[in-house]
Amino acid sequence: MITKRQAQTLSCVIPGLNEAENLPALLPVLVAKLRGLVPDFEIIFVDDGSTDATPLVIEQLRQTYPQLVYLQLSRNFGKEAALTAGLEASRGQVVVCMDADLQHPPALIEAMLERWSTGLEMVYAVRETRNDETWMKRAGTSLFYKLMRTSNGLRVPRDAGDFRLMDRCVVDALMALPERSRFMKGLFAWVGFPSEPIYYSPAERLHGVSRFRPTKLLRFAVDGLTAFTTWPLRLLSLLGAVLAMLSFSYGLFIIFKHLLYGDAVRGWTTLITVVLFFAGVNMLSLGVVGEYVASIFAEVKHRPLYLVHRRRGQGLAQASEPAPDQKPLASPDQDPQQG
Repeated sequence: MITKRQAQTLSCVIPGLNEAENLPALLPVLVAKLRGLVPDFEIIFVDDGSTDATPLVIEQLRQTYPQLVYLQLSRNFGKEAALTAGLEASRGQVVVCMDADLQHPPALIEAMLERWSTGLEMVYAVRETRNDETWMKRAGTSLFYKLMRTSNGLRVPRDAGDFRLMDRCVVDALMALPERSRFMKGLFAWVGFPSEPIYYSPAERLHGVSRFRPTKLLRFAVDGLTAFTTWPLRLLSLLGAVLAMLSFSYGLFIIFKHLLYGDAVRGWTTLITVVLFFAGVNMLSLGVVGEYVASIFAEVKHRPLYLVHRRRGQGLAQASEPAPDQKPLASPDQDPQQG
């Protein structure tokens, strides 16, 4: 008979930007659900440089919900950095990551916790459908996951986002990783541990719209590919070898044709076309190599991944840690990421 684990403490990490309208709707539902699941919990909201009334709303909500911890970053560092800040501040035996727009249903946490109690270390939520997205975003997402599968044994679960429950050992492993390029979906897959998907249908967004624009999504995809795959570089090497062989073969053909038949070498238009084609391939190759060089440059600068402007609330933190009104600087050995 398998003895199920019982979680004593839980941390819920919510990174967000301009969520003043969503937080009053989320907190009552989330707190009510967590109170029935674990003896003690904390809710860590990481403010990634909000410009609306989010700080004021948080202060009001903290009067009602003392479990709420507020981390305000010094500026917008991007969701990956904000999520890392929340994970680093968490102290729970299990940690749940979710968004603030209620598209990640708090009711699913109970099922996640039940899966964890059977011995799993991570339970990640997978969207059943993407009908709420444009066809272009769905096509881009499908292409991205296909490209990610070419990496060295790494399998990023398709349609799995940041909504997941993790054991403390998984969070500690993530925080021990030294890289500054925090492509979290890849890192979740890289650390491994016994994991299992749980499927859900995202609810309608209550307020606002998604702030992930096509340019941000493209940048996000490039960061993921350069952080976890080297196939673009290998593809360029293969392309260069193939083009060199074709060019050499064509050159031999022209020489033998001239020697055997005395044909003059003609065709300036063809020559210019070939030259421009190879120039384009060279520029593309330099661009791909440049992305990898830029990633290396970001790593060696050793800037912090994020800076905390202020913290409100102690949560599950021990008394020996910084008080809520102190302003600790987090992750001094990590590199910032633009949002």
